[in-house]
Amino acid sequence: MIQYKTEQMTVFESALFQTTSAVIETKDCVIVVDPTWLPHEINEIKQHVQEILNHRKLYVFFTHGDFDHVIGYGAFLELNATFIGSKFLEHHPDKEEKVQMIKQFDHDYYIKRSHDIIFPELDIVVTENEQHITLGETSITCYFAKGHTNDGLFMIVDDSIWITGDYLSDFEYPYIYESVNDYRDTLATARHILAKYQNLTLVPGHGKTTHHRVEIQRRVEMASSYLDELQAAVKENNKEALDKLNDKLAFPSDFTAQCHQKNVEIMKRELLL
Repeated sequence: MIQYKTEQMTVFESALFQTTSAVIETKDCVIVVDPTWLPHEINEIKQHVQEILNHRKLYVFFTHGDFDHVIGYGAFLELNATFIGSKFLEHHPDKEEKVQMIKQFDHDYYIKRSHDIIFPELDIVVTENEQHITLGETSITCYFAKGHTNDGLFMIVDDSIWITGDYLSDFEYPYIYESVNDYRDTLATARHILAKYQNLTLVPGHGKTTHHRVEIQRRVEMASSYLDELQAAVKENNKEALDKLNDKLAFPSDFTAQCHQKNVEIMKRELLL
């Protein structure tokens, strides 16, 4: 379904995990972000792109390599898209594992797709932090965003749209798959971006799009406070506090419990406990 729409951008929201896929229009190009989940949802995004493309150049941007964010790659190969991602995505160590996760998901739910399931191959690779890329007359700036995964990127489009991947959701607390310290660095990057750009619309990988600066700041501080509370609870081996943090996670499930346990394990590792 369409979650958010302006003249410049349409944000689609999947029925699964409130995952977003943004389609951004500029004078000379269309940028699609993480086209995802179910076949009919990817087809809806693809049809929208075909309707609005009008001889403009098509780019597909991947925020990171989690299987739910690269699942729609094959559907856009036939549209002659140019694919963008980080150097860490290009050299992802577990490409085949991500492909197998997509295939397993499809098998579990009897899903058929009309496109091949393959890991993205990139045409434009972001190799430096705060890298500026010009797409015709469209300017994008990419920032490394590590912590959740090692291969994440923020993208700023024309100083007005901020794509954040699996950071700064309105309801998700941090899911740390790689590093707490890197996650804190990413939050520092978020503060840098907020100081540099005054009028941003933020599109998270899961949850609601917002153009309200106070709400964006709230999300940054929500994630930062969670990490502080997690660190204190782990350092003190405070089971009650850890349980309360687990209870804070939205939509409690086996999945969120696993994410919480992973957060605890990584925090212990980095505190050398």
